[in-house]
Amino acid sequence: MAIKSLSIRIDEEMLDKLHYVADYEGRSANSQINILIRDCIEQYEEKHGKIEIGQKSNSKRKKK
Repeated sequence: MAIKSLSIRIDEEMLDKLHYVADYEGRSANSQINILIRDCIEQYEEKHGKIEIGQKSNSKRKKK
């Protein structure tokens, strides 16, 4: 699996809090974000089923 880079805009206070939580957990901010994203995807898949990447049906993403 290739590692991709993602740039985000984030409020300064939220970023400071992210660093606080990451430090508490003994992680870098990047690692903390990866864990949060992984957990979010796992929760989504538990509720909606496995996300299959590369299928035509994925081109129409549904919101809640």
